[in-house]
Amino acid sequence: MRKYRKCDSSCGLLIFLILMVCFGLWPAQRIEAQLPEANVLFQSPNAVSSPAAQAGPPANPAAREGQNAAEEDAADVEEEQDLMENALDILEVADNYWKNGDIENTLNELDKAYALLLDTNGDVEIARQKDDLRLLISQRIMAVYSSKRGPTNGKASEIQLIMNPDVEKEIRSFQGPEREFFTSSYLRSGLYREIIVTELKKAGVPEELFWLPLVESGFKVSAYSSARALGLWQFIPSTGYKFGLTRDEWMDERMDVLKSTRAAIAYLKELHAMFGDWLTVLAAYNCGEGRVLRVISSQHINYFDRFWDLYSRLPHETARYVPRFLATLHIVRNPAKYGFELQTTTDTLMNYETVKVGKMMKLSDVASKMEVSEDYINVLNAELRYKITPDREYDFKVPEGSLQKFQLVYNDIPTAEKPRLSYAERNKSTGPGRYIRHRVRPGETVASIAKRYRVSGQSIYSCNRINRNKRLSQQTRYVRIPIYSAETASAKQKTTGGKNTSTAGSTKTYKVRKGDTLFGIATRFNVPVAKLKQANRLTTNEIKYGTTLKIPTQG
Repeated sequence: MRKYRKCDSSCGLLIFLILMVCFGLWPAQRIEAQLPEANVLFQSPNAVSSPAAQAGPPANPAAREGQNAAEEDAADVEEEQDLMENALDILEVADNYWKNGDIENTLNELDKAYALLLDTNGDVEIARQKDDLRLLISQRIMAVYSSKRGPTNGKASEIQLIMNPDVEKEIRSFQGPEREFFTSSYLRSGLYREIIVTELKKAGVPEELFWLPLVESGFKVSAYSSARALGLWQFIPSTGYKFGLTRDEWMDERMDVLKSTRAAIAYLKELHAMFGDWLTVLAAYNCGEGRVLRVISSQHINYFDRFWDLYSRLPHETARYVPRFLATLHIVRNPAKYGFELQTTTDTLMNYETVKVGKMMKLSDVASKMEVSEDYINVLNAELRYKITPDREYDFKVPEGSLQKFQLVYNDIPTAEKPRLSYAERNKSTGPGRYIRHRVRPGETVASIAKRYRVSGQSIYSCNRINRNKRLSQQTRYVRIPIYSAETASAKQKTTGGKNTSTAGSTKTYKVRKGDTLFGIATRFNVPVAKLKQANRLTTNEIKYGTTLKIPTQG
C-alpha cells in the first residue's frame, strides 16, 4: 500500500509538471538536476520594531485576546518554518541517495519532503520557502525520470538606470532618515568590492549588481532577517541549499563572502535566463520566482513592456526593492549631486593566505596572539557560526603576509571548548544517522508523528525521553525524528583477500520485525550500517521480515 501511494504521489506530480511544460507555464530550461542557521541574532537593516511591541500591555480583555491571537499566529508561522527546514533536511538525504544511484529511495525521500509541504497552509511569511522547496522537489523528480539537460546561460545586458517617482522617493529616504545606514553601508562595501566585482566580471553579468548587498544586508556578512535570510546576499536556507551553500554544526556558507557571491550570481543568471529582464530578475530575487511567475500568468498584457504594472502587483517589500536598488545606483554614480560625501575602506578581502588547522580555536584568541584586527579575522572566516574553528581539518584564512607569524604562535593559541550545538547539529557528524526536530502540536501522538515522517514509532521512542503512559504534548514541545543518512548507508563494503572477514565477538543476533530498517537496527545497537551489512553479507540496504541478523560488536 505504501509503494502504491509513493508511486501515485511522485507520478502525479510528474504528470502535472509535464503539462506545465507542454502549455508553456513552466520554464523548461530550469528543469535540470542540481545536485550539489546561523544563530547570529542580527536584524535586517530595514527591520523596525513593531508598534505593538512599543505600545505596552493591552488595556482591556479584547486587546488581550487580540494579542493572544497574534502570538498564536506567530507560533504557527514558526512551526511552518520548522517544517520547511525539516523538508530541506529530508531533501538533502534524497540528494545523497541520488548521487549514489539509489532511485527508489530517492523518490521515497522526495515523497516525504513533499508530504511535509502539504502540511503548511501557505502563510505569506513562509510562502517563498515553500515555493523554493516545491521547485527543488519537482526538479529532483524530473531528474529521476528524464535525462539531465545541459545548463543554459542567459545573455547578460546592462541594467537600465531609470528615474521615476518611486526611485526619487527612495533617494529622499537615503538622504534623510536612512542617511547613516547608507553611508555606513557604503563604507563597508570597499572591503568586498574587489572580490565581488571580480566574480561578476568572470560571470559576465552587470557590475552594477555589486550594490545589491547594500540593499539586501547593508554589506553585513552576519545580517539575519526574521525570514531566516542570512549573509551579504540574504539567502534563506532553501535557496542557499539549492545553490550549494551548506550548513553544519560549525559553519554556514551563506556567510562566506566568496561562496555566497558565487551562489548569488548563479541564482541571478538562472533568473535572467527565465525572465530576460534585469529589473524583473531583481524582483524575483527578492520575493521568489514562483511569486513573480504567478503574477505574470495572471496578467493579460505584455509585462516586458509594462514592467511597473507588474511590479505594482508584487509584495510591498518588493515594491520598494527595485527602486531602492536604482536609487543606490544613482547616488553612487554621482554622490555630490545628491549631497553625499562618501568614503570607503582601502582594505580588501582579496589579500589573504590559507593554512590548514586541526584544533578548535577562538578567533579572538587567534587575533590576539597574531596581533591583528579581530574584526578582519572574523570577516575572513565569516562562515564560522560560533567564531571557533571546527574540531576537524579546516582551511583557515589569515591576512596576507602573516602566515609565518601564525605558524610561530599556533602552538600558543589555547584550545577552545566545543560550543553547545543545536538539536540537528549534534548528530550530523557523529553516529550512523541524522535527526530533525518536530514541534509537538496538541493531540499529536508518537504514532501520528511517525506516520507523518514515515518512520517507526520505536525509533522515535529510542531518540527521545518519552513516557509511553503520558500524553506527548504534556511531556515535551519538541521531539527528535531520525532520518536516514545515505552517505553512511552507501559506504562501500570493504573486502580483504577475497573472503569476508568474520567479525570478532559477533555473538548477538536480532530477528527483523515488521517495519524495521537497516538504519534503525544499526542505531539501536550502536554499530555502523556498513559494518552491519558486512557481518551479514548484505549488498543492499533491504532486509526481509523474519530474517535473523548478526550484530557485530564495536571495536
